[in-house]
Amino acid sequence: MTATDMAQSAEIDRTNGLLLRVAREHDRQAFVELFHHFAPRLKSFLLKGGADAGMAEEIVQDVMVTVWRRAGSFDPALSAAGTWIFTIARNRRIDRLRQERRPEIDPDDPALVPAPVNAADEGMMIEEQSVRLHRAIRELPAEQAELLKMAYFQDKAHSAIAQESNLPLGTVKSRLRLALARLRKALDPADLGGGA
Repeated sequence: MTATDMAQSAEIDRTNGLLLRVAREHDRQAFVELFHHFAPRLKSFLLKGGADAGMAEEIVQDVMVTVWRRAGSFDPALSAAGTWIFTIARNRRIDRLRQERRPEIDPDDPALVPAPVNAADEGMMIEEQSVRLHRAIRELPAEQAELLKMAYFQDKAHSAIAQESNLPLGTVKSRLRLALARLRKALDPADLGGGA
């Protein structure tokens, strides 16, 4: 056995012993020694694996907390302490990659919450209002209906409408006011005999 082999074997025995002390006695000093030995090596391993510095630090902290909590499951007959710890680090890195590719879904995200289902009578009322609105727009004078479509369906500013239709801005605003007043009257439930 070469001097290098003997040094490596001694290092494995030392780290195995430290991890066993953590497992059996919750020895804080042994854990500190393990931390100082493995943390820089783990960080280097993770950086080489593509993690950025911040992520590498987080994973190292997570790994070392896991070592503290799960030291009892370490078996020196199955692997060396270093192999056991680096396996945890590799698995944590894989978990992080999976999370990045498939971000966690927020169940409260408004895009994922289905639209509330209207009661049948509400749906009928909405449909009736829509029919009345379309009828009322068709009954408007053509110049008012056209300006209304430009303002509310094409989302154009009043100044753009005035320029496009070759009308003074005041005329555009007056015609829109008249059109909206007619629509309100046409859609007022009191005028239909169903009001309060």
